[in-house]
Amino acid sequence: MEHPINILERYWHFTSFKNNQEAIIESVIAGEDTFVLLPTGGGKSLCYQIPALAKKGICIVISPLIALMKDQVQTLNNKGIKALAITSGISHNDLDTLLDNCIYGNYKFLYLSPERLQQELVQDRIRQMHVNLIAVDEAHCISQWGNDFRPAYKNIALLRQLQPSVNVVALTASAKTEVVEDIIKELDFIQPKIFKQSFLRPNIGYMVYHENDKYYRLETILKKYTQSSIVYVRNRKSTLEISSFLNSKNITATYYHGGLSNAEKETNMAAWLNNQKQVMVATNAFGMGIDKPDVKTVIHINLPESIESYFQEAGRAGRNGEKSFAVILKNNSDLQLVKNQFLNVLPTVDFIKQVYRKLCNYFQISYGEGAYTTYDFNFNTFCKTYKFSSVLCYNAILILDRNSIINLSKQFKNKVTVQFIMSNTAIFNYLDHHPDLNIIVKSMLRMYGGIFDYETKINTLKVAEKASVTEATLINALQRLEKDHVINLNLAKTDAQITFIEPREDEKTINRIAPTVKQQNHIKQGQVKAILDYIENDSVCKSMQLLSYFGEKELAPCGICSVCISTKKKTEKVDYNILKNRIIELLEQGDLSSRAIVSKLHCSEKDLKTTLKLLLEHHIITITKTNTYKLNPS
Repeated sequence: MEHPINILERYWHFTSFKNNQEAIIESVIAGEDTFVLLPTGGGKSLCYQIPALAKKGICIVISPLIALMKDQVQTLNNKGIKALAITSGISHNDLDTLLDNCIYGNYKFLYLSPERLQQELVQDRIRQMHVNLIAVDEAHCISQWGNDFRPAYKNIALLRQLQPSVNVVALTASAKTEVVEDIIKELDFIQPKIFKQSFLRPNIGYMVYHENDKYYRLETILKKYTQSSIVYVRNRKSTLEISSFLNSKNITATYYHGGLSNAEKETNMAAWLNNQKQVMVATNAFGMGIDKPDVKTVIHINLPESIESYFQEAGRAGRNGEKSFAVILKNNSDLQLVKNQFLNVLPTVDFIKQVYRKLCNYFQISYGEGAYTTYDFNFNTFCKTYKFSSVLCYNAILILDRNSIINLSKQFKNKVTVQFIMSNTAIFNYLDHHPDLNIIVKSMLRMYGGIFDYETKINTLKVAEKASVTEATLINALQRLEKDHVINLNLAKTDAQITFIEPREDEKTINRIAPTVKQQNHIKQGQVKAILDYIENDSVCKSMQLLSYFGEKELAPCGICSVCISTKKKTEKVDYNILKNRIIELLEQGDLSSRAIVSKLHCSEKDLKTTLKLLLEHHIITITKTNTYKLNPS
């Protein structure tokens, strides 16, 4: 068997392992059931990928996140390692072929969603595979006490029956003590090797600032620290607004959210990864599988929904070990906003029943039918059709997704059907007068034989590729052809696909998951309370608060968070005479706002206000009509 360090060097070009990685890999190679709790950036993937490469056979990886599965498969394939993912929307014939490849095609990794384990075909083929390891990623999803509990994860124990002699490694980045115990029990571990790395990140300063003007503080931070940054926001609209604001302030920024096309995502991601853009403004759709070591600041301009998600997102800062910052900007309106965003929109069981019934009607699914059928889904159109609140409806659909009633795949795409209605001769006469459309029309005619006889669904990406034009240029050309009565065009935009996993049973379907829904709503309320407690507690070190939440003990103040720095400043006596003289020296050069003075002197706002008040009382300075400070003539 090849030594793990040789595999690490050959494929990943590292010469040494991170903390605990080597011991974990040795445990997995030795055939032990292994539990791995490594914080974000700890290198969890290598803990199953290297053992799987060291041994003959294929590793089955269970993951709930389609985007992450695809990313990992792409990364492995780029390294020359054979891997594939079986996600939703794959036909029975394609599924059959892919599973055969896993048995006979010398593949090393098969990524599966837990829902796929319910299919008899998948179970039958797994029995025939030479499986060398079962890896359960995001293992906290198996626990009913965990963040993002997915009942389908309970099916994973079935793999132990299909491959009884194969050991299991469970991996997670965030799990409280009761969740760890639940994972070990649910996966039927016997005398497992447990590896827990402390959540302590000594190089990250956790900052919470109360700001009436968040945009100004955001600009200040990003101009002070000009290295790579992530700004997390709550919705798609904000990604555009804030990236535009930052660009207007000469801070290079791009944006990322679930509604972008794959091409836009890749372009924006590449610009940020290659440091062509300093800032990525993103929703929480961004970040999974991103391992950029030089991120200096992660800034949350809105409150995160839980400590778990915050810790994971904040942990994307400082992976190179250099000092970095995780910042939350809050103000008085955030308390109500977070309640509106995360608590007031928790759907009841009755509302979920209503949404499920309407979804089935929307796609004309008969009672007892619909299992493993996939549909393009325009969420906004659906909400308008049934007059649903978009936020409440989205949360209901997410619950249906997490509980394996449906699978929601978020991906923006154009669904285009075309039929030529002009005769063959007339088309070529038309092209004589419109030569710029010649290659596009001929590409479609060659690719789709029946396009004269009936509406034909075309792949816009492939047509654009064949015609050597962009997809946007192709869409524009199709619209011109429609206007000139050359074609009938149906151009529908979808931002998701829905796969129904179970046959339609209306109330029976939802009643089965009702206890889970109620429990998860209760957990969500506790998570929101925990994040509010965190941002309001200005007396205990921020790092200690986070570590304590995850059950760590014997903690010491970090010395670099907003609480520690504030405490340190309180113990240091400010010499107001020195500060007064420095303000006078600045104002001798011209009038300045209090913001400008703070940024130039790097003093606290509280100490500045005290000193400015003294200078005003002694008539040394005055306030102008534009709210700047100026020296009075002596």
